[in-house]
Amino acid sequence: MSRTVFIDGAAGTTGLEIADRLAGRPEFSLVVLDDARRKDDAARAEALNDADFVILCLPDEAARDAVAMIRNERVRVIDASSAYRTAIGWTYGFPEVIGREAIAQARRVSNPGCYPTGFIALLAPLVRGGFLPKDWPYTCHAVSGYSGGGKALIARFEEDRDIAFRAYGLGLGHKHVPEMQRHAGLSHAPLFAPAVVPAHRGMLVEVPLHLSAMSLAAAPDVLRAALTEAYRGSKIVRVHEETPDELLLRGSMAPMDGLDLYVFGAKDGTQARLVAMLDNLGKGASGAAVQNLNLMAGLEETAGLRL
Repeated sequence: MSRTVFIDGAAGTTGLEIADRLAGRPEFSLVVLDDARRKDDAARAEALNDADFVILCLPDEAARDAVAMIRNERVRVIDASSAYRTAIGWTYGFPEVIGREAIAQARRVSNPGCYPTGFIALLAPLVRGGFLPKDWPYTCHAVSGYSGGGKALIARFEEDRDIAFRAYGLGLGHKHVPEMQRHAGLSHAPLFAPAVVPAHRGMLVEVPLHLSAMSLAAAPDVLRAALTEAYRGSKIVRVHEETPDELLLRGSMAPMDGLDLYVFGAKDGTQARLVAMLDNLGKGASGAAVQNLNLMAGLEETAGLRL
């Protein structure tokens, strides 16, 4: 039987990509409001309470307002904002880290952020397994395509072709930091240095490690083996054995819902660079939401994904 799905915020980038991944799938039937009705709170409330699944693709405050409008306990929710990523009563929607069964049974799932997806994928298994210390002051350097910034940033980059690099979050305290700390299992908030480059989609997330300065840290080859074991059998997360001389983000990148992990190590083993590459609109947003939806609906988790 087909389950109904209402995407609140369907006109945004994340919503459009989710709908595209669900198109033509008989397991789901999309509830669609026309332009006038999607701005009508009464129409939205009706859709929010009548659907089997609701996916929220809204700013944080609007997402909280939408959740408050849901009175039907039967409705299951996936929130793509950052409103509930560390909230009590919400399941963090990273199946490979949290567990697929936890997602399958959840009624309220908070979709991970794009940058945190790469950071947590790299660190959580290593900290949990004792291969890296939980109390180290980690740093995260990351660059993303401009589509992650929503319509305003997309327009800015596409109108001003002279922008080559945009560093931001320079005041520290980025909203992703609590999520990164909590779900990577860290004692200290990481120092997060994000940036945007003139590519529509794509993301590279790096965690540099001074292994020789850490009291409890495994060698690069051991870290790679531990990640390989943590994601063994995953059709979405790939841990690469090779260590290429360069990694490229291309402006022509096609939509992709996988996650590629690398461990680069110095020859003497004193330093390492953990790197994650993903599509900020794929595993970093829409692809992750569809993966969680599949699990919650009791379906193959990769159905409809671009892998």
